[in-house]
Amino acid sequence: FDPKSQEFIINTPTLSAWKWWPGALGKTSNYVVLIAQLYIHGKSYGPHPFMVQIRSLEDHKPLPGVTVGDIGPKFGYASMDNGFLALNNVRIPRENMLMKNSRVEPDGTYVKPSSSKLVYGTMMLVRASIVRGCGTSLAKAVTIATRYSSVRRQSEMKPGHPEPQVLDYVTQQYKLFPHLAAAYAFLLTGQTMLSIYVKSNSRISAGDISVLPELHALSAGLKALSAWVMNTGMEECRLACGGHGYSHASGLPRLYTNLTPSATYEGENTVMMLQTARYLIKSYNQSQRGEKLADSVAYLSGVQQVPVAGRTKNMLDLGILCDAYRHRAARLVHEAAVQMRSEIQAGKDQPDAWNATSVDLVKAATAHSQYFVVKNFAERLTDPTLDSSISDVLTRLCRLHALHGLVTNSGDFLEDGYLTGADIRQARRQINSLMAKLRPDAVALVDAFDFPDIFLKSILGRYDGNVYEHLLEWARSSPLNKTEVHESYYKYLKPFLQANRAKL
Repeated sequence: FDPKSQEFIINTPTLSAWKWWPGALGKTSNYVVLIAQLYIHGKSYGPHPFMVQIRSLEDHKPLPGVTVGDIGPKFGYASMDNGFLALNNVRIPRENMLMKNSRVEPDGTYVKPSSSKLVYGTMMLVRASIVRGCGTSLAKAVTIATRYSSVRRQSEMKPGHPEPQVLDYVTQQYKLFPHLAAAYAFLLTGQTMLSIYVKSNSRISAGDISVLPELHALSAGLKALSAWVMNTGMEECRLACGGHGYSHASGLPRLYTNLTPSATYEGENTVMMLQTARYLIKSYNQSQRGEKLADSVAYLSGVQQVPVAGRTKNMLDLGILCDAYRHRAARLVHEAAVQMRSEIQAGKDQPDAWNATSVDLVKAATAHSQYFVVKNFAERLTDPTLDSSISDVLTRLCRLHALHGLVTNSGDFLEDGYLTGADIRQARRQINSLMAKLRPDAVALVDAFDFPDIFLKSILGRYDGNVYEHLLEWARSSPLNKTEVHESYYKYLKPFLQANRAKL
């Protein structure tokens, strides 16, 4: 900061300090909100946000001292000009610093925020929005695959009978219905997270920042979990469409490549889970001292006792399923805390012990996040305004989501004897039963997402089911079909054939 001119002087001192990836930076934006290290009289006050003009409003050229451009082709999302940026002695007025939480006075006096954690608020809103966005994206993929599986007919299930819809095969249901249930689960979780954020933000605005650590841990873990589930689900939906799923006509390649970066943007998923784990370990240690915990981690106050051997559970009971997820999460957090303590006792310092335990910590944070999703889904079903018929089908989806996660991670539930082999076998049977009951409602459940065709951009997922007529029309419109004979024939193939006709 230069008190004489009342300006901030911005520089990018090293190659590693260049900005890389911001959307619309490459060729579009005239202004940016820049996060930069604040120095006053040679002293660093950490990163702060500044409004910086980077292009002329007259001819759109970069302003003096600004180096900006597009970072080049990506895996997908080609319409977005993600960019790079470096600044060399660029001056901005003092007022261009965003000063809601901290500020710099004209004489250079730095006024710090009431809490350094206040800057996390916007980040948490974005992550909460990502959870809902991942649910929406998974819903798109499962809509396409479910509709196409209802149109596509394949093989004789019974000799002499018409070919059944592919969706009638239980293997196809097992590919798609868990993702259908997960889409509903994460859409509901996203709604809950945004509601929690709004309530928490009003408390934060009133000066109560005690909610920030819990909100940060929840949003970080759920962002990572939802992105992982969405990525896996979109690819499995593509595979469930057979060869046509590989075509851009399906809409699935574009959907996948545009949304898969959610696993790394706004926080790389493993790092996000480790941030959640840090809060879980801190909460666990507080529970050991008898301190009161926040609502989302109150279950850490004690690991549930393992049930008496031989007792049979009703694996459709959502209360029992929620208890199982809670027990698993509490046990994994407890074991990660014990493991880290043993690493320290063996001579490692805290950072090395944390690193040595990091795989266990990610697993514990994942279990905690999964418990939250299952519990939230079950709690939303208690809404008295729900119509009974809607409640019935949503209950089936909730049970399927919980049981599929339980079977997929069965080792965690079996490891300490909380569940038995008989419980897992019952869970598998119940999954098949639930899928059979969901089959008649499958198309209606994806239609309920209410995605118009123009939004899905998928021929396979058309609402009217007229797939093959439009698939042929789409293929014929390919630029390669504008002429009967492509120009490459005259340039390459014809000369080759003429020169080698005798040999052929």
